Amino acid sequence: MEQKMVKVTVAGETREYPAGICYADIAKEFEGLTDAPVILVTVNGKLRELHKRLKKDCTLTFVTTKDQIGHKTYKRSACLILLKAVYDVAGSGNVDKVMIHYSVGSGYYFTMEGRTVLNQEFLDQVKHRMREIVDAKMPIVKRSVGTDEAISLFHQHRMYDKEKLFRYRRVSRVNLYSIGNFEDYFYGFMAHHAGYIRYFDLKLYDEGFVLELPESGHPDVIPPFSPEEKIFRVQKESQEWGEKMDISSVGDLNDRITKEGVRSILLVQEALQEARISRIAEEIAAMGNIKFVMIAGPSSSGKTTFSHRLSIQLMAHGMRPHPIAVDNYFVERENTPLDEYGEKNYECLEAIDVELFNRDMLALMRGERVELPVYNFKTGHREYKGDFLEMGPDDILVIEGIHGLNDRLSYALPKESKFKIYISALTQLNIDEHNRIPTTDGRLIRRIVRDARTRGTSAKETIARWPSVRRGEEENIFPFQEEADVMFNSALVYELACLKLYAEPLLFGIDKSEPEYVEAKRLLKFFDYFVAVPSEDIPQNSILREFVGGSCFDV
Repeated sequence: MEQKMVKVTVAGETREYPAGICYADIAKEFEGLTDAPVILVTVNGKLRELHKRLKKDCTLTFVTTKDQIGHKTYKRSACLILLKAVYDVAGSGNVDKVMIHYSVGSGYYFTMEGRTVLNQEFLDQVKHRMREIVDAKMPIVKRSVGTDEAISLFHQHRMYDKEKLFRYRRVSRVNLYSIGNFEDYFYGFMAHHAGYIRYFDLKLYDEGFVLELPESGHPDVIPPFSPEEKIFRVQKESQEWGEKMDISSVGDLNDRITKEGVRSILLVQEALQEARISRIAEEIAAMGNIKFVMIAGPSSSGKTTFSHRLSIQLMAHGMRPHPIAVDNYFVERENTPLDEYGEKNYECLEAIDVELFNRDMLALMRGERVELPVYNFKTGHREYKGDFLEMGPDDILVIEGIHGLNDRLSYALPKESKFKIYISALTQLNIDEHNRIPTTDGRLIRRIVRDARTRGTSAKETIARWPSVRRGEEENIFPFQEEADVMFNSALVYELACLKLYAEPLLFGIDKSEPEYVEAKRLLKFFDYFVAVPSEDIPQNSILREFVGGSCFDV
C-alpha cells in the first residue's frame, strides 16, 4: 500500500514527507540552517513537541533554544535531568525533597532535604551523572494518565506538593514526563531527549545549590556566576514568610482558601508589607540627611502605590514628603530617541531631560521655589500649570521612575542626600516542588489586568508589547538593582488567586489565529491551578488595588 505523503511549508519552501513522521526527523533535515538547535515546532500556529507526528498538510515553524519559549523548554528539561541525576546519585531513599526556589543569575536555586550530605563532592557526582544522561541522549517520554492515578503516583513518590496541587485540578488527565525510571510532572513542554541540554553547571550556594544555565539569546554560553546578594536575601525572606504561614505552594494556598477563606491570609500579608514599609520610613528618618528617596523597579511592581504608602509612613515619622514622577521630565516627543526597530524608545535614559531634572532638584535642595513640569502624554509636550514647590527642613522628595537607581539620572545630587529603593513583585509561591512561578509571569498578569482597566488595552496588545518592556528592564533597571539601599517585595501570596477572576476573561478574548494565543493559552492553563477568590476584602491601600481597581490612591 502506497504511503500517504503530506505537504509541509517551512520558511516559504514546501516539501513532502510521509504521514506519521515525527517532527524531530523533519528538524534534522534543517540542522545547521537555524541559528540554534530546534527544540519545539509550531504547526499551523500551535506549539508542538518534537516527538509528535505529522498528520496533514501544514505550515511548520521551528522554535529554537534561542527563542523565549524554546529557552524555557531548555531550562525545564535541564531541571528534569538534574532531578533524575540527584536521585540516581543519592538513592531515592536518601532524599526526602529537592525543591526549586527562584532564579539566581541565569539559573535556579535549589535546596535538598534528606540524609544525603550536600557538598561539592556530591554536586560533582550529580554533574557527572547529568553529563552521562545528556551524552546518552536519554529519551524524555511523555504519557497521559488519569488525575486520580497521578495523585496516587505523587503520593507514592513522596511528592506531596504535587499530590495536593492535583486535588484541585478539574482536568481529567495529566501529562507526566519520565527519563529512565524517574517520572515527574512539569508545567510546560519538554525537549525530545536529554541530548539537547548540553550547557549547564552546578554551584554550591547559600544553603543549597544553583543549576547554572545559558541566558535567553545565548543558548550555548553559561555566563560567569555572579549572584545578586541583596535580591536573593529579599527572595529568601519572602520564602520564609510563606513557610511561617504554611503557604509555600499553590496547593497550600488552595487548602487554606477552601478550609478557612482568604481573609486571614490577606490581612497577615498586608500587615507584613505595611510593617516593612514602616521600617523603611524609620530608616530614612533616622539618617537625618535624606532629601531624595529614589524608587525604581520593573513594570507592574506597584511603584506608585508603594510611593504613596511610603509617603504616609514618612509623615508618621514627622517628615513632609512630596511625590515627583520622573516621567514628567520626558523630552519633547519629537526628540525621543529611536530603538533598534525604529520605534520611539521611552525607556532609555536619553528619553529624560536629565539636565532639567538635576537643575530643578538642586534648586529645591537649596530652598528655592521651583515650578515643576507636567508631561502631557497626549500631546507629547511638557507643560507648566503653576505646580510650585519650596522645600523646608522636614520636606523630602519621593521620586519614582525606572531610572531612579541609576546615578546618571541624578548625577548632580550629593550621594549622601539620596536613599535608593528597588521594588519588584518577586513571587514567593511555587506551583509545586519542581515547578516555580516566574516573577515575570506575575508582573505580566498584573499588567494585563491594569492595562485593560485603565487604558482599554487588550490582553493581546499587552502580551505583544511585553518582550519590548522586558528588553527595557534588562537594559535600564536590572543592572542597577544591587545599588539599592533597601529592596521591597510587592508580591502578595494570595494575589494570583484574586487576579484569576480578572485575567481569565481577557485572555479568553485572544483568538486562536493570533500569534499571542500561545502565551494566552499557557497563562490560562496556569490559572487552572488556582482556586479563585473575590477582591472585596482587599484593603483600599493594597498594592493589588493598583491593578484590580478600587484604590484610595490616584493610581
